[in-house]
Amino acid sequence: MRLLHTMLRVGDLQRSIEFYTEVLGMQLLRTTRRPDQHYDLAFVGYAANPEQAEIELTYNHGVDRYELGTAYGHIAIGVADVAATCTALRDKASRHGGAITREPGPVKGGSTVIAFITDPDGYKIELIQRDG
Repeated sequence: MRLLHTMLRVGDLQRSIEFYTEVLGMQLLRTTRRPDQHYDLAFVGYAANPEQAEIELTYNHGVDRYELGTAYGHIAIGVADVAATCTALRDKASRHGGAITREPGPVKGGSTVIAFITDPDGYKIELIQRDG
C-alpha cells in the first residue's frame, strides 16, 4: 500500500490552482470536469503518481466556502531552508489569498525548524526544514 493523494474541497478552483502552482511551486498535473455531476477536479503536486503523492482539489459547483472542522491538521512539505522559503513565499502568498501563519522556528520541545502557511481556503501547510 502507498499514499496516492489527499483531497481538499475548495471554494474557487482556479484560485486554489494558482496558489498551489504559483506560490508553492507545484505542477498542475491534470484536471477533470464533471458538469453533469456538478463538480470539477484539479490534481497538483511536485510530481505525479507513482513518484509522489498528489493533492486533489475538488470544487463542488455552487459551494464557495467550507467549514474546516477540528479534525483536519495540515499538509507537510519538506524544504531546504524554512526561513528563506517563507521570505520567498510571503508576498506571493498574500497576493493569492494565503499567508504565513507561523514564522520559522523550532518545533515546541524539539529542534526541527518549521513554519506554517495557510492557503486561500484556510488549509494549513507545514514547511519542515530538511537536508538535501
